[in-house]
Amino acid sequence: MKLVSWNVNGLRAVVNKGFKDFFAEIDADIFCIQETKMQENQIDDNIKGIFKGYHEYWNSAVKKGYSGTAIFSKSKPINVTYGLGIEEHDQEGRIITLEYEKFFLVNCYTPNSKRELERLEYRMIWEDEFRNYLLKLDKIKPVILCGDLNVAHKEIDLKNPKTNRKNAGFTDEERNKMTQLLDSGFTDSFRYLYPDKEECYSWWSYMARSREKNIGWRIDYFIVSKSIEDKIQESYIYSDIMGSDHCPVGIDIKYGME
Repeated sequence: MKLVSWNVNGLRAVVNKGFKDFFAEIDADIFCIQETKMQENQIDDNIKGIFKGYHEYWNSAVKKGYSGTAIFSKSKPINVTYGLGIEEHDQEGRIITLEYEKFFLVNCYTPNSKRELERLEYRMIWEDEFRNYLLKLDKIKPVILCGDLNVAHKEIDLKNPKTNRKNAGFTDEERNKMTQLLDSGFTDSFRYLYPDKEECYSWWSYMARSREKNIGWRIDYFIVSKSIEDKIQESYIYSDIMGSDHCPVGIDIKYGME
């Protein structure tokens, strides 16, 4: 089973910047996107045609042009839910969960703590609620979580750890929450296969030719329940795919629909 996740930073903007071609070529069983930045009623024929043959699930933010997630799946899930079921967290279209016979697939766009860490306190509440949500699912059947989780977990996961120590996405608080999640029974698929691989990033600032110089961060993930970590066959970072400030990430996993 091939799964792909991509923060597109605006679907309408990226559609004609290689998204169409990549989506067709990669031929994923499930393709998740974050930061759609659109409402469902803004899906035109140009976008609709890309996803022919896939079941579509959209979760848009109340605020227009902001956040939003979507999932495209070749197989119809048993059940679909949107958000955490907590009103405070469910205004920004950040989570979609698909239930299949053998697993849950969770697509997530984690809130950014923002400059000056103005949203860090909210982020900490979100992290605890989200972890509890995943643990409840994991008690029922294994979970595959993907998305832009807005944190570089270890120093190896970004180019300049020392100068970013107190910046959003690399604070001790955010990193500790990721450690807590993994310690509660989940596995970072990329580090499971490549524990020591350096300079592997999924996001680059638009400033100072960061992408060209590969001054990046790895903040996009596939995380799976520890019970199925041995089913991970490959973990990908498609760093040559342009169109967004993020690149797609993916996994091949021998589990679920085979």
